[in-house]
Amino acid sequence: MRKQLIRCKINGRDTETTVDIRASLTDMLRNEYRLTSVKKGCEVGECGACNVIINGECFNSCIYLAIWADGKEITTTEGLLSADGELSEIQQAFIDEGAVQCGFCTPGFLMSAAEIVRSGKEYSDEELRKFLSGHLCRCTGYENIFRAVRKVSRACSKTEVLKQPQQVK
Repeated sequence: MRKQLIRCKINGRDTETTVDIRASLTDMLRNEYRLTSVKKGCEVGECGACNVIINGECFNSCIYLAIWADGKEITTTEGLLSADGELSEIQQAFIDEGAVQCGFCTPGFLMSAAEIVRSGKEYSDEELRKFLSGHLCRCTGYENIFRAVRKVSRACSKTEVLKQPQQVK
């Protein structure tokens, strides 16, 4: 088993670890850093439960090799919290709109919503639905999730929606 040293920034904190060159980013984040918001779902890039933001863009971490993260900046759902532990407006919108049920798919949706908000682009309802189409949810029927994302994406032009990320301990 060949290993490689990886240096990256996770949720605002510089990190360094050695990983198996075959390991997925999901495995690295869950096993090395105990970031349990990164869910193991389908493990083939179909369900979106493992979404993380890498250098400002969402990726399915289950099909992204950990070694590719070398030198990158990664944000997980834990990184959406402010330094004092307050929920981001994205997280609060999901609560307010009842966009969580069992919660398994929620972190992936939150990361896609974060990418939408950070883009600063105003999306049409059709574009938002297409953007969120890479996620599977068995509980909510998607409408509450869509309302939460639409609510926060429209608010993003008026306020700073994302707080400074909390550092991984």
